Amino acid sequence: MRFIDEGYIIGIRRHGENSGIITILCKEQGKVCGYVKSCFSKRNLAAFQIGNLVKVDAWSRVDDNMLSLKIELISPYAVNFLAHPQKLQTLSSFCGLCNECLPELQSVDKLYEFASNFIKFIDEENWLIHYCFFEFYLLEFLGIGLDLSKCVVTGRQDDLAYVSPKSACAVSYDVGLNYKDKLFDFPKFIVEKNYNPTLQEQLELLRMTEFFLKKNFFAIHNLKFPISRANLGANL
Repeated sequence: MRFIDEGYIIGIRRHGENSGIITILCKEQGKVCGYVKSCFSKRNLAAFQIGNLVKVDAWSRVDDNMLSLKIELISPYAVNFLAHPQKLQTLSSFCGLCNECLPELQSVDKLYEFASNFIKFIDEENWLIHYCFFEFYLLEFLGIGLDLSKCVVTGRQDDLAYVSPKSACAVSYDVGLNYKDKLFDFPKFIVEKNYNPTLQEQLELLRMTEFFLKKNFFAIHNLKFPISRANLGANL
């Protein structure tokens, strides 16, 4: 097996004195994990940082063997996170979810675009919105996406105001009003592709995606929810 791709470093683990096991979210191949020689040497250390965009040359002599990787730095995006605790915490959450949820060597389709936008546009004032879109479409990629097209009770497509935690479907204002304390707010900004929502709207979206990730993915697969994601809400 051999391929060349590009992607973002999402995991680094030391292997031996200077080498490491590096995980990368790639554009074409999805999550790629492999061995990199001398990545912890002083000369290479700056390139091997979480969030950096890199070129990946991957190969293995036998398909079942761990990949060997040759990595070249394209853009040092990691430096844009280091001085900002909230952004760094969100990057840790992003990496934690990618590492736990995504299979290896399987295309992630348009999810890569949302992941890339989060990292590339981290210096924008509305940087958090790109992370919100990533988590929302992560649900879709995992097969646990929400049905926001119509009210689950009436079938109406107008006046949608809530999302049911039981059905993961939209609920209209009139139907959900008496139960609103038990429902999530309808993520109107996601549906309308509005990149200028309020902070409260974004936090509510993340509260909802966290709930469905825990319930419909991590619990079902008996996986531990990443601590970095569990602590995210308290740090935004």
